[in-house]
Amino acid sequence: MTTVLVVDDSNSIRDMVSFTLKSAGYQTVEAKDGRDGLTKAQTGRFDLVISDVNMPNMDGISLCGELRKLPNFQFTPILMLTTESSTDMKMRGKSAGATGWLVKPFNPEKLLATIKRVVR
Repeated sequence: MTTVLVVDDSNSIRDMVSFTLKSAGYQTVEAKDGRDGLTKAQTGRFDLVISDVNMPNMDGISLCGELRKLPNFQFTPILMLTTESSTDMKMRGKSAGATGWLVKPFNPEKLLATIKRVVR
């Protein structure tokens, strides 16, 4: 089964993303910010990470960079799900190792279609 780490400081966004994924047959683990996400990533096995950008303690771009340093996450798809849509922010995400960029509010069908494209 495909396991997805969902990292967002908003309970409602985490709930909506997890609900969408579980409905499609994915397993999810939730983290409340980048630091929590990094801790869970270091102790678990994930096929995909979906992260917000703007969060307390550690933002999503920093999380992405830290995950890419871990052997288990060098090739794991990382999708940024955020309200940020500026080209500059997307470039920062790409240089940190983000696989894709989705803008909130998210469309469940588009999210699932994107996941199908990036998860092997």
